[in-house]
Amino acid sequence: MVGRRGDMASERMADQHADDRPEPRVPDPPEPRVPESRPPEPRPLDAIDRDILQILHTDGRASIRAVAERVHVSRANAYARINRLIDDGVIRGFGARINHERAGQGASAYITLKIVQNTWRTVREHLRALPGASHIALVSGDFDVLLLVHTPDNRALRELVLTRLQSIPEVLSTRTLLVFEEDDLESTVSAEPGGSAPRQ
Repeated sequence: MVGRRGDMASERMADQHADDRPEPRVPDPPEPRVPESRPPEPRPLDAIDRDILQILHTDGRASIRAVAERVHVSRANAYARINRLIDDGVIRGFGARINHERAGQGASAYITLKIVQNTWRTVREHLRALPGASHIALVSGDFDVLLLVHTPDNRALRELVLTRLQSIPEVLSTRTLLVFEEDDLESTVSAEPGGSAPRQ
């Protein structure tokens, strides 16, 4: 009987220890994957849309009334079309054409860059931060990137190339092409996507 009591006591102690053990944790269900949102495809443009784009390309300050009269639609129709073009990303913004020389940026240059393979996004962020950077493009051919810059003078341009550009680790080499004269055929886009439409 003594042995049996000892066995029973041992069993009770074992049960108590078993009760103290944490219950196995049920694993959390995996979080549902959220599909990546892609911008909607732009809707097809008709002849009136293209006429509106041409008018605003020539004069970004044109009023809704003036646009409507020139494309022969109502003001409400013109307003709706312009807002749709903005929402679809066809119109990226409204800005001004700048005479860089009269604005105190007398030295302009196209700079070609050869960069380390697969570093375009990193290089692009560096180039966006450069003072006077006006246009950046990833291109094919003998070099990888084409950069347009406007600086106050040749000394500032030299400083930008030798100090700023060539200090970027991913840039292998550069070549500078001075601009003697230029004619800007497009308006400078300065507003963010979803910017305001022309005044009514």
